[in-house]
Amino acid sequence: MDIDKIHEKKVRNTALLVVALGSFLIPFMGSSLNIALPIIQKDLAVNIILLSWIPTVFVLANAAFILPFGRLGDIVGRKKIFTYGVLIYTLASLLASLSTSGIFLIIFSFMQGLGCSMIFATGVALLSSVYPSDQRGEALGIYVTSVYIGLFLGPLLGGFLAQNFGWRSIFLFNVPFGMLLFTLIKMRLPGEWSGSAGEKFEIRGSIIYTLSIVAVLYGFSTLQTDIGRIILLIGVIGVSIFLINEKKSLNPILRLSIFRKRISTLSALALLLMNIATTAMWTLLSLYFQDILYLGPQLTALIISVQPLMVALLSTPVGRLSDRFENRIFSVVGMVITTLGLLILSQLSFNTGLWIPITGLVLVGIGLGLFSSPTTNRFIGSVEGRDYGMGSATLSTMIYVGQTLSLGIMLFIFATFLGSVQIIPSNFSTFLFSLKTAFIVFAVISGVGVIISVLIGGKVVNKDLIYD
Repeated sequence: MDIDKIHEKKVRNTALLVVALGSFLIPFMGSSLNIALPIIQKDLAVNIILLSWIPTVFVLANAAFILPFGRLGDIVGRKKIFTYGVLIYTLASLLASLSTSGIFLIIFSFMQGLGCSMIFATGVALLSSVYPSDQRGEALGIYVTSVYIGLFLGPLLGGFLAQNFGWRSIFLFNVPFGMLLFTLIKMRLPGEWSGSAGEKFEIRGSIIYTLSIVAVLYGFSTLQTDIGRIILLIGVIGVSIFLINEKKSLNPILRLSIFRKRISTLSALALLLMNIATTAMWTLLSLYFQDILYLGPQLTALIISVQPLMVALLSTPVGRLSDRFENRIFSVVGMVITTLGLLILSQLSFNTGLWIPITGLVLVGIGLGLFSSPTTNRFIGSVEGRDYGMGSATLSTMIYVGQTLSLGIMLFIFATFLGSVQIIPSNFSTFLFSLKTAFIVFAVISGVGVIISVLIGGKVVNKDLIYD
């Protein structure tokens, strides 16, 4: 019995290490890539349209494939899909570092997103499979901490690498980490975890979902154009067809029954609203610091990194506390503090003291730190063991959809008030009005999230763990 306990603990620690490393790499790549885009543009001589597609295809591939891979992990094994994701992501990173044109870099960035979707689709599911419900909050807290350490270090370390060793070094940075992950999985993580072994994978539903979610996200991000609105409408129709198909399917990639519980539906909705409310903040403040306050990119990155640092510091202890106390309290208080931080950021002006945006960033970081791991724990705790992969992928989908909608709302506000112009002194006032409007809108969305968090309910304990 003692040997079995030692083995289980070793498996849990290895799974946590593997998932934490994987969840660090992806946000690190995404946030550091934004710093390197100007250097890539000059080195590969790509136009602004092609350049914008490099990070865009990364996000789209994540959002489009994460749910099908979550379902596939439930069927063939969560560790297997996670491992293939690590291999694809590592290979794509190596190929991206060798790219000789913008087109090649876009292709390999898409491959990175594909591998990333496999990692994120199964990461939370793996942790939920090996950790009992009374220890899961702490494990998920460490997972969230890893994500935000990646977001914190991305602009800082990515900027250092790009400036001193070139943009290719950012992609190469992923390769040894990917090899380490693969070695750990193969040598120290025996066994497999699946909840729906033997069931069929629905290809038709996966294709409808993938195409529809791409259309929705791309259409919303270009909502200010006629073609964007048409594509968005096609995507919404496609999602409706997908939901009808899933309701009738014997082997759906999204089991709609998981949303029959209030706690599942409202937890997922709260996570969606939180990501809508906070994602565009980085872009808005980056423009404000550099264009209005004339701060340099390195100082801007250092100031903005205060927010993910706060989340990284809080997520693990909050996750541990959420295992012991009613975790709804953390979610509600986190949403309230986030709303307050966004309201403070809506007051920025030409002569605002630097301490005001820093205070707003700190409050949003504290709010996210209190909110993220307890809400994730509550959602996963309400899902049956066989559907952990599906549940994990659903959570990640909420995050990516929320991020895209947040940026889409920001672009729509800028297009409405500012138009397609560069930010120059003559339109600084209009830019500030657009920025304030955006933060007020996001504060309102976060306020709705407070109400949703109150309505979710208390702590959920799910004993139906499956360990194969």
